[in-house]
Amino acid sequence: MDVYSFLNELQKMPWYEGQIVHHESIPPRVPLPGELDIPLPFKLMDSLDKMGVYGLYRHQAAAINALRRGENVIVATPAASGKSLCYHLPVLEALLADRSARAMYIFPTKALAQDQLKNMDKLVPEGSRLRRGIFDGDIPSSDRADIRRNARLLITNPDMLHLGILPNHRSWYQTLRNLRYVVIDEAHIYRGVFGSHVANVLRRLRRLCRRFGSNPQFILCSATISNPGEHAQRITGLPFTVVEDDGSPYGGKDFLFWNPPMVDMAKGTRRSTNTESSQLFAELIRRMVRTLAFVRSRRTAEILYVYVRDQLRLSNPALAKRIMPYRASYLPEDRRAIERDLFEGKLLGLTTTNAMELGIDIGDLDATLMTGYPGTIASTWQQASRSGRRGERSLSVLIAQDNPLDQYLMRHPDAFFEKAHESARISPSNPYVLKPHLLCAAYEAPLIMEDTDLFGPDLLWYADELVEDGFLHVQGKRWHLTADLQYPAQDVNIRSTSANTYTLVEKDSGVILETVDEMSAFMQLHPGGVYLHQGEQYLITDLDLESATAYAALTDVPYYTEVRDYTETRVLKVYKQKNALRTTVYLGDVNVSTTVVGFRRKANVSEEVLSEEHVDLPPQSYDTIAIWFDVPGDTLDYIHRNRLDLMGGLHAVEHAAIGVLPLFAMCDRNDIGGISTPLHQDTGRPQVFIHDGHPGGVGITEHGYEIIEELWQATLDVISECPCEAGCPSCIQSPKCGNNNEHLDKQVAQMILRGILGDKGKLDEG
Repeated sequence: MDVYSFLNELQKMPWYEGQIVHHESIPPRVPLPGELDIPLPFKLMDSLDKMGVYGLYRHQAAAINALRRGENVIVATPAASGKSLCYHLPVLEALLADRSARAMYIFPTKALAQDQLKNMDKLVPEGSRLRRGIFDGDIPSSDRADIRRNARLLITNPDMLHLGILPNHRSWYQTLRNLRYVVIDEAHIYRGVFGSHVANVLRRLRRLCRRFGSNPQFILCSATISNPGEHAQRITGLPFTVVEDDGSPYGGKDFLFWNPPMVDMAKGTRRSTNTESSQLFAELIRRMVRTLAFVRSRRTAEILYVYVRDQLRLSNPALAKRIMPYRASYLPEDRRAIERDLFEGKLLGLTTTNAMELGIDIGDLDATLMTGYPGTIASTWQQASRSGRRGERSLSVLIAQDNPLDQYLMRHPDAFFEKAHESARISPSNPYVLKPHLLCAAYEAPLIMEDTDLFGPDLLWYADELVEDGFLHVQGKRWHLTADLQYPAQDVNIRSTSANTYTLVEKDSGVILETVDEMSAFMQLHPGGVYLHQGEQYLITDLDLESATAYAALTDVPYYTEVRDYTETRVLKVYKQKNALRTTVYLGDVNVSTTVVGFRRKANVSEEVLSEEHVDLPPQSYDTIAIWFDVPGDTLDYIHRNRLDLMGGLHAVEHAAIGVLPLFAMCDRNDIGGISTPLHQDTGRPQVFIHDGHPGGVGITEHGYEIIEELWQATLDVISECPCEAGCPSCIQSPKCGNNNEHLDKQVAQMILRGILGDKGKLDEG
């Protein structure tokens, strides 16, 4: 697309009010070739020639050379850099040379598995008779036995490996006995709870391979992160060679930071991000620009689609039929139909969650919009790189939301363009994660002392606890699963710390619409709530806690719903504390108890609160890791002496700090929670708590503890630089606040942070 022509026309439109606050012009890059130590076999070179590939890039050659030396390799280069050849070529070389050799590909999504199978098919030499097959939940039962017996290249996902392959390893003996390579694509996806689970699944895989006499090499591919080697080691438990010197060509990109205009300066109110995104998206579609619009939630994917569809119906009804929403929770046949229509050009654009962030081949795209910061620098570049994948110059636009992190980036674009990518963090030893996998491992084969090499020394402690709980028993020097546990893997949801999910059912027809994890169910499926599915509104009529089923009826109302909740935090154990600047910060275990107490109905466009309702739901409680810190004594005295709102200041600091922490940790705002109080029952002091939003924690707040001084400074910047008078969503208000953002004090929050940072002059000014 002609980016500069589009931008010139865009800035002449009546609704443009200076929203472009930063324009980063990223230059094109020429390819950098690489050389193999030993040439590829002729058959593979011939396959590459037929695909129009006449040489390898520097990072591709480096990866293949290292793999041939017997090393485990992680390739951490940007999207569209040709990472798939880094594993396709050495795997095919090994399988063609040894007819007994097997390989396993693990992809995080079924769509990506289907896509990479097509790519592999292009490379397999004619007449090689190399059987390959996908083994996932969509494969008919009648085909599974044939794949199990004959597929030398097995393509699967972590869920099926966990549920279907490892517990049934006797049926997979030939594959595991002869496993030469294990490929894990999109390794940066495996972070947080999901990554911690997958790390244990892979240790179970290595454990069975070891017992069957194989020792496969691992090949990991990842988006650019700051700790690829460390991350690969933590996922697999093995040492890795890192390849991150990208040699692929690049067409260049124009990257815009777009801040919606102010509506009310005093209140800090900006025009809706969804409105801005829908106008931009519609304008691109009118110009036949193939576009992806990424959003932060399933709900927003549906809302944005409706907004754009309705705009296009007024100006060009035919184009309104060439856009669709897309998200992972759709049925497989619906997802694949949408992917196919986009690839073939029947669709011009999608509103999508991060389900489209991964490397599925959907053809040439010209533009990407990100409706709100995706949460990490790595994810933002991954989404932006979905356009311009064929070497042409492309456009990417980050449209800011009214939250502290987005607004901080709008004012400090260097914090994005000049800052190193975040570190991916997992916690495989989290007891809420590790203990269930030890039961799964014991089902597969009794646990032995030597398994500490895989699972770590915590195995001994947790195995004894599982014996006490009646899940394991000791026989000789082995831990065996008790007889009444039939199939423990089915009770372990590797994408959550909860094994339970809630099913959403259409009330009249009985059709299953979606499934929602237990941690989110009370927030989304409470009675009276409005839930969006494929652009349609559903009213939640009933939530059956016993059967974990929510019932919904199709509706058409001019509002959406937002929950109100109450959270309490109790300190269980302090295991670290340090003096930082002018205060003390603590790291420890806490119990978090959250109760959904009601919800608000808010108008679709104006977001005016129409009414509030009470709901009666049981509390959800879990143990996790938190940081908390004291208010300096002189600052506290100043606030008390002048009778200022201490609670409001602490509450505002909590909101802003939670909003900014994802800038430093590879996480989403929804992965973090917090609470603030002028007198905490366990510490006896005013306190701000920030905690991991998952049982057991996944390393987020530990990182926050390490960079706490940077976090405080960024939090102060967010609050002090915001032009509003009393606080707004861009600085201290939170969409997650269960108290409807009541009791917030912007000035006192600045006093607290300046007191901590030691800015005494500014303290007296406040």
